[in-house]
Amino acid sequence: MFDKHFFSKENVWEYLQHCKKPIILYGMGNGADKVLKIFARKNIVCQGIMASDDFVRGQQYKDFTVRSLRYFENLYDDFIIAITFGTQVPQVIRRIKELSQKHRVIVPNVPVYGEEIFDDDFICANREKMELTYALFSDNRSREVYCDALQFYYSGTMDYLFSSFDAKDKQLFSDILSLSPYENYLDLGAYRGDTIEELIHYAGGYRKVIAVEPDPKTYKKLCGYIRDKENIVAYQKLVWKKDKMSLLFSDNGGRNSTLGNQSGIYVDTITIDEIAKNISLSYIKMDVEGAEKEALAGGINTLKFLMPKLNIAVYHRFEDVFTIPLLIHAINPGYDFYLRHHPYIPMWDMNLYCSPSIINGCKEQCQDFWNDNSDLLW
Repeated sequence: MFDKHFFSKENVWEYLQHCKKPIILYGMGNGADKVLKIFARKNIVCQGIMASDDFVRGQQYKDFTVRSLRYFENLYDDFIIAITFGTQVPQVIRRIKELSQKHRVIVPNVPVYGEEIFDDDFICANREKMELTYALFSDNRSREVYCDALQFYYSGTMDYLFSSFDAKDKQLFSDILSLSPYENYLDLGAYRGDTIEELIHYAGGYRKVIAVEPDPKTYKKLCGYIRDKENIVAYQKLVWKKDKMSLLFSDNGGRNSTLGNQSGIYVDTITIDEIAKNISLSYIKMDVEGAEKEALAGGINTLKFLMPKLNIAVYHRFEDVFTIPLLIHAINPGYDFYLRHHPYIPMWDMNLYCSPSIINGCKEQCQDFWNDNSDLLW
């Protein structure tokens, strides 16, 4: 698969090192912080920081005054715009698409968690795993999205990102995951209940839901959401590879809440296998801010013996897109694998959908059996 021409475009970091045009960062915050650190390490010069017109108020960011696009268009004949923030807002995505038609727009990709960058050394260390994962995917679209993701991580080229977009629609949940109103659903990283609402919308209901959310502020809002709903239980815990531990958790009160190593609160852990002792799980969604591999390690028996359908975030670390499919395949080789990237800049909201092959082979009969006998499957 990965011949000498696959990563033919120049590495985004090398491109920025060698280019002669001014480089303007578009965005502030954690992503820009990480990019500027790499710039300093690689002697890449940033000439300015820009934001959307609505956000430009003469504020300072690092050593720069935040400016508008028009300011830099008046200042330079030509320049490079490096995107350093994330968005799934359709009008913002359209604005960036329009911007990429006027200027050279790239994304110097940095991981949501961790410090590793997707460069030639990263490819050399992981090429075999990348190739093994490519062979696991069950349809052409998954292989296309996978290749787009890897080439986008490497080159920062927006065309790869845009071509990877697929809407999150009913067909995804009905044809790939075969969801029904009879699911015993485990929602890991339940946030405020948005993915429970997603299940209700696409599957038409549920049998029982267990929602796990570690962040105390978000957990409180989750409890408010489920207050008037039947057969939903919520836990303020961290899903992990071991049960009944306490881990330091950075409680930011939002989607960036994660395991912290310096500040935060201690939260008790729970494993998927411990939860599955009391309920025969048929569907697991997992978006646990970079701890997906550890969560899967605590669910080996569940994946082996219950084989629930899976919906797992694979964008928090660059290696997630290939190490997580390989891990699941090692635990239970009976899964079919599908990869979709729902519209987001950068390559966030990329999910791995895993469906038991037996259901795909005789969908109607097996789904009926699952619905009628799921409590017997443990």
